[in-house]
This record gives sequence, structure tokens and C-alpha cells, in this order.
Amino acid sequence: MYLVTMLGNLLIILAVTSDPHLHTPMYFFLSSLSLADIGFVSTTVPNMIVDIQTHSRVISYEACLTQMSIFILFGCMDDMLLTVMAYDRFVAICHPLHYKVIMNPHLCCIFTSVSFFVSLFDSLVHNWIVLQFTCFKDVEVSNFFCDPSVLLNLACSETFTNNAVRYFFLAIFDFLPFLVIFFSYYKILSSILRIPSSGGRHKAFTTCGSHLSVVFLFYGTVLGVYLSSTVSQTARKDVVATVLYTVVTPMLNPFIYSLRNRDIKSAIWRLLSRTISY
Repeated sequence: MYLVTMLGNLLIILAVTSDPHLHTPMYFFLSSLSLADIGFVSTTVPNMIVDIQTHSRVISYEACLTQMSIFILFGCMDDMLLTVMAYDRFVAICHPLHYKVIMNPHLCCIFTSVSFFVSLFDSLVHNWIVLQFTCFKDVEVSNFFCDPSVLLNLACSETFTNNAVRYFFLAIFDFLPFLVIFFSYYKILSSILRIPSSGGRHKAFTTCGSHLSVVFLFYGTVLGVYLSSTVSQTARKDVVATVLYTVVTPMLNPFIYSLRNRDIKSAIWRLLSRTISY
């Protein structure tokens, strides 16, 4: 699954960068999302594979904090990029005549840079919360990696303050982007329903279908893990949901985008044809 994830996302990045027809904002953000997915899955899966082979379940305190920080960085990058992609689709469908002016290369670079620095800030904030409110030296973490939702439950004091800080930043970095996505698709749906021809409506829905599938897959599993970790202590269900959004979702993203997108499929075939001919 890890090799499939790496290969699929690398193919999308190579196809977008090598094909001039795909040098558009939508595919620029898609290649950035694929790059974030590679970093996201590489934070946990290789270490898990090594642990399975060596039968070792031990991780140092410093390595645990590092893994959690990098995991949050790329996870939040996924979150931010999905939000930016929703805004891109909103502009493309609701303001098609102004699309090239609004979504210019300069703005695309700004959006990507802001996504990275917001994600970095989120990672640092979680690190600060863990260092301030938790004590997890010589403890057993009920997961296959240092999951933030598990570590933040290991509060040694001031549980109310810990939960208040957690939910505050959860609202900022998770629910706020989700609201932006929801509002964007509300406006998109309103515009699509006003299109007179059924062919035009189908084409508009097709451009958003892949992104919506990834959004539901990503947010459904992430929110399920974070909400269930505070409501119940069923570690087995938490691990299953964690595997879904840390391993399965990054693997499915390239298939969702490539199989439902004619331009991506054509670019991948052209890339593979050139590679084989060489």
C-alpha cells in the first residue's frame, strides 16, 4: 500500500509538471496535495513497517515528538490545500470569466505558502500543548504511531485547560477550513442548478466530483478519530479509523483524481509512453 501510494502520487506530480496542458491552478494545487500526501504517509508507514519486521514497539520521547510534529504539518497541509482547491472550483464555476485573472500564478503561490506556514504553526502549537500539559515518558500509546489525538489524552494535570486549548485550535485548523469548503460548494451547487443545459450541469459536477470524494474521505475519518477519542476509549476502533486516514486515504487520492479525470489520464499515458520509448 505504501509503494502504491508513493507511485500514484509521484505519477500525478510528474504528469502535471511535464505536461504544459496541466499548468493550471487546479493541477498545481493537485500536485501540491500529492506532495503533501507523500510526506504524510512517509511519516508513519515506514516506521510501522520497520516495527513489524523487528518486532519492536519502542520509540524514544524525542522521536515521538518529531513524528507527531511532521505528521501534523503534512496533515494540516492536506487540510489547507483541500480548502484552497474548493475555493479554486468556486471561482472556476461561479466566476468563470474572471477565473484567470483571480487565480493568477502569484495568488496560487501565496495560497500554497500560506498553507505551509499555517500548517507549521499548527504543528508548533500542538507540540507546545503536549510539552505543557502531558507526561508520556515510559507509557504505552494505543496506536501504531504517535497520534496527536492519543498523546493529547495523556494529560497529567489541568484536563479542562488541556481540552479547552485542544478544541480551540481544532475549531481554527479543522472546522474553519471545513466551513470554507462547505460554503464554496453551497455557492457552486447554486450556480450549477442555474445552468440550463444538462450537459453543462454534468460537466460542472464532474470537475468537482473528485475533490468532493477526497474531502469526504479525509474529513470523515479525521473527525471520526478526534471526536471518538474524547467520547469513548475504544482503542481498536480509533486505530482502524487512523489507518483509514493515514494509509488508505493517501493511497486512494491518486486513483480518485486520475480515474475520474480525462486530462490526468491522458498526461500519465503520454508520460509513460515517453518513458518507455526512451
